[in-house]
Amino acid sequence: MGTKGRAIVGIDIAELLKLLNKAFADEWLAYYQYWIGAQIVKGQMKEAAITELTEHAADELRHAQLLADRIIQLGGSPITDPNDWNRMANCTYVNPSNPYVKAIIEQGVEGEQCAIDVYTSLLETTEGKDPITYQMALSILADEVEHEEDFQALLEDLEEMEKRR
Repeated sequence: MGTKGRAIVGIDIAELLKLLNKAFADEWLAYYQYWIGAQIVKGQMKEAAITELTEHAADELRHAQLLADRIIQLGGSPITDPNDWNRMANCTYVNPSNPYVKAIIEQGVEGEQCAIDVYTSLLETTEGKDPITYQMALSILADEVEHEEDFQALLEDLEEMEKRR
């Protein structure tokens, strides 16, 4: 990272890198959880669930790329060993042992709610101290809020279908 770029960061860069790497781990775990969920999901509204899971998996991978880029800009290194993801993550990976739509999507809601908390905290940490990371976190937070809404809407649709039976 350039010296001027480093000079505008008004917080401990080592601590910021730790927070960014934890979010990076979260994004990889979310990516895999959604990707594998799209492969194994069963039940009513399966196709709608596959669409949402696939789209959100792509977003999580894009978030991981944004975080990796920022980590490198700050002079750090993204987590290179996938075995460290669960250990470092804020939001743990939940094995989709129940492959039915409702269970898979409920896990997605929980994951998105955790991500919303993570990025809200990152915004609070960087506000007025690191405008680049702040803007990145704000953009990712907007996606995570949309994901939660998408998953909850899918659950509402599923509940309506079940009521009509």
